[in-house]
Amino acid sequence: MIKSMTGFGRYECIEGQKKIIIEIKSVNHRYLETSIKMPKKLNVFEGRIRDVLKKHISRGKIDVFIIYEDLTQNQVSLKYNSDLAKEYMRIFDEMSRQFQRVNDVTIGALSRYPEVIAMEEACIDEETLWNFIKNAVDSACKQLVETRISEGNNLKNDLIGKLDKMQVIVDYIKERSPQIMKEYRSKLENKVKELLSDTHIDESRIATEVIIYADKICVDEETVRLESHIEHAKNCLNEDGGIGRKMDFIAQEMNREANTILSKANDIDISNHAIELKTEIEKVREQIQNIE
Repeated sequence: MIKSMTGFGRYECIEGQKKIIIEIKSVNHRYLETSIKMPKKLNVFEGRIRDVLKKHISRGKIDVFIIYEDLTQNQVSLKYNSDLAKEYMRIFDEMSRQFQRVNDVTIGALSRYPEVIAMEEACIDEETLWNFIKNAVDSACKQLVETRISEGNNLKNDLIGKLDKMQVIVDYIKERSPQIMKEYRSKLENKVKELLSDTHIDESRIATEVIIYADKICVDEETVRLESHIEHAKNCLNEDGGIGRKMDFIAQEMNREANTILSKANDIDISNHAIELKTEIEKVREQIQNIE
C-alpha cells in the first residue's frame, strides 16, 4: 500500500491525575523533518519521542503539539532552610554593628529572601511518565498513519488512471509510426516523378532514402522503454513501504523518453501526442511528490 505524506493524528488520554493531548500534522517534504512543541518539563523525552515517530513515519514535515497536565504536581510542600536563615541574620547583625543601625529585618522580610523558604514538588517517576507519553505518541502516530493510508489509496487510483492514459498515448504513437514511413515513401515517389517526369525511378534509391528517414524518426526503443516504465510504476504502487523516491526516479526516466520522442518526431500528429504525454508525466510527477 502507498501512503500520502499529508495526514493528521490526535490522541487524548487521562490516567489518574495526568492528562495528555497530542496532535500530529504532516505535509510534503523531501526528507523527514520533525518539529516538537511541548512543555519544558518534557524536554528530557524529546529524543525518545523522535525515535517513536521514526518507527511510524519515513518522510514528510511533521509538526507535533503536546499538551500535558499533572494535577498531582500541584501538591507541593514548603521547605524551611533554617541554616540559610541564620546566615542571613548573622550578616544583618554584622551590618548593624558596622554601620551602627538597628537591625529592622522582620520574619516576613527574612522569609522572602532566596531559598529561605522553597517549594518542593513531588518526585516524578521518569520511566512511568515516559510510558504514559510513549503510549500517547504511539496512538497519535497510528491515527496519522491511517489518514495517510486513506489519502494514499486516493493517490494510487489517480496515478493508475494517469498511467493508463499514458499507455493509450504510447499505443497511438506505436501505431502511427509505421504509417509515417508509408506516407513519406509515397510523397518521395510523387516528388521524384514530378521532377523527373518520364525518367525511370530507381526503386533501390527510394528504398534507401526511406530507410535513412525511418532511422532518424524511429521511436521503437523509446516506446518500449516507456511501456516498461509504466508497468514498473504500476507494480510499485502495490509495494509496501516508502516508494515516493523510486516513483520519482521512474517519472524522470519517462520524461526523458518522451523528450526523445518529441525531438525525433517529424509528424505533427506524433508531436501533439508526445506533448500530451509529457503533460501527463508532469501530472504524475506532481502527485508523486505527495507519496511517502
